[in-house]
Amino acid sequence: MALNNKIDELLSGAVARADVPGVVAAVTTAEGTIYQAGFGERELGGGVAMSPDTVGWIASMTKAITSVAALQLVEEGRLVLDQPAGELVAHLGQVEVLTGFDDTGRPLTRPPRRPVTLRHLLSHTSGLGYDFWNPEVIRYQEATGLPPVASRRNDALLLPLLFDPGERWNYSIGIDWVGKMVEAVAGRTLGQVMQERIFEPLGMTSTAFQPTPDMERRQAKAHARNANDSLEPMERAVVAEPEFEMGGGGLYSSVEDYLKFIRMILNRGSADGRQVLQPETVAEMSRNQIGGCRVGAMTMAMPGYSNDVEFLPGVEKTWGLAFMINEEAAPLGRSAGSLFWGGIANSYYWIDPARGIGGAYLTQILPFADAKSLALFQDFESTVYDNL
Repeated sequence: MALNNKIDELLSGAVARADVPGVVAAVTTAEGTIYQAGFGERELGGGVAMSPDTVGWIASMTKAITSVAALQLVEEGRLVLDQPAGELVAHLGQVEVLTGFDDTGRPLTRPPRRPVTLRHLLSHTSGLGYDFWNPEVIRYQEATGLPPVASRRNDALLLPLLFDPGERWNYSIGIDWVGKMVEAVAGRTLGQVMQERIFEPLGMTSTAFQPTPDMERRQAKAHARNANDSLEPMERAVVAEPEFEMGGGGLYSSVEDYLKFIRMILNRGSADGRQVLQPETVAEMSRNQIGGCRVGAMTMAMPGYSNDVEFLPGVEKTWGLAFMINEEAAPLGRSAGSLFWGGIANSYYWIDPARGIGGAYLTQILPFADAKSLALFQDFESTVYDNL
């Protein structure tokens, strides 16, 4: 098949050039998988091949799954998109807008003009930020002694707003708070909710916040891109006893598993005869929720975690209740209204409802938006569209 041969050639060539140590990529239609393969090694020099069941840290690809968990509860009337989030999680009822710092470095704040809602959190318009992307957040952490978000300590989430809710788009820890809201309503951990309501119905057996022994045996190693452009295996700091399951970025999964989630979205919430989400919910989560605001470039504030990045530059982009949406057709072939995001270790996915196709891609490389891995993902996507 021409599609398979072209993608095989592309991915194997990248491994042969040492652009990536290993990569897994897959493509699905609403009916089923039409391509999946792995190339290279799970650990550079380790001799164990990447394969479709290879497990990796999918980081912010977690966000869409957490959003689905929340929207299931919205369907049941247990969560409400426009209810003040502070009714369920106290901090968001007390949070203020950071206006600056005084001469001693003490943060200055004021009350927000409107409350933070679940819709704001899901669409990244809450006013919250990330320490990765916002130097003001880092300065606030230093002034108040708050730990970094990656520590997975509860007090790491006690950040101020950077602007009034609803005023602009800013990528944030909002989905971690969504996870807290899900737990408050469900009375169980986020992972337990996902397992019962998403993973089991979809047959996702290799997705979890804490990898099982079987998942650990199939796990790929993280790699760092050095200043001389070489790659080397690295030890990624893992929190032994996290205080919360990070709905914004804590899951491990395989491309094989994540494709099942993509296929559910393509099937308007259905999977093997089971309705995980109602069709109208899928439609709502896949349309612009940020009004006249737009998704733009993100500038890294913590070196080593990411490069500066803007996806699909020059294309108008909004955000729904789970995904970035390109409002215009994209140069790589993606239809207008397609859905996209990725994870900080250079994993990415896209869903094109208009064409009935989606794909997922996994490497384990830091920093995010690695020039060679991101370019390979883009070439993978364009190859799919060129050979449909």
